Amino acid sequence: MLLNKTIPAAYILRKIKLEVLYVLIIGLLVNYLTAEFKYLIPQMPIAIPTFIGTAISVILSFKINQSYDRWWEARKVWGSIVNDSRSFVLQLQSFISKSKSNEIKELAYRHIAWCFSLGQSLRGNDALENLDRYISQKDIDSIKQHNNKPLALLQLNTLQIAALRESGNLELFSHIQINNTLVNFSNSMGMAERIKTTVFPKTYRLFLHFFIYIFVVTLSIALNNIDSFFEIPLLLVISSAFFLLEKSATHLQEPFNNKPTDTAVTTIATTIEINIKQLLEEDHVPEPLAPHGYYAM
Repeated sequence: MLLNKTIPAAYILRKIKLEVLYVLIIGLLVNYLTAEFKYLIPQMPIAIPTFIGTAISVILSFKINQSYDRWWEARKVWGSIVNDSRSFVLQLQSFISKSKSNEIKELAYRHIAWCFSLGQSLRGNDALENLDRYISQKDIDSIKQHNNKPLALLQLNTLQIAALRESGNLELFSHIQINNTLVNFSNSMGMAERIKTTVFPKTYRLFLHFFIYIFVVTLSIALNNIDSFFEIPLLLVISSAFFLLEKSATHLQEPFNNKPTDTAVTTIATTIEINIKQLLEEDHVPEPLAPHGYYAM
């Protein structure tokens, strides 16, 4: 997630370097053709590229709005996970006897593992990475058999809580309350997975790029009376604005792609770990995850 800090110019330029190169080539080529074949190429009224530019702006606005909605929904999902995680541990401490403190700790640590595993899974990374810090080797061997590792962790907690109910260490009403929280975790996981697996139409981006290049060609022809030393930089600046907005929208529409614009799932999971360990009065509580310069992971 990008922070309220200065973003390096190199980061911005890297995102559109190929597009800027294509615009430069197109601009030089059109400038050459209009100079060599000026009697064959008709005059281009400035109103035509103006109309195309306006249409591109409208399309870009729609894409940015839709992309931000996806990113914000992902952030709200993880905000719900934070709230439910705190409630979960508080419920365990409230409803389960203090004599079962080891089991409370085991359930809480397994939930921490679930948070990190879910974040890794959404980003396409190893969902078992570093989980040995929170769960036993027996649990790791058990969830290895599942395709959906976070779901397997959620099942282990569900079964252990059900066992506490059957052994008389958890009242029926308390079991229902905790079960509702576990259902919330499952719902949040499902919503995050839906965002991850629902692909934004690729044709939308292809058509948008096509129209931007058409805009560049028509604008270059319309400005053929201007010296190329002024025309080419003008084309690069205007087209770069369009491409930067489009690239920003493209990154926002995929909030779990391991990019600086991602939802900061690792940072959020670390915050959950800190909260839970402090509720458990643990001695070794990690520090909040430091940002990577201008973004948090």
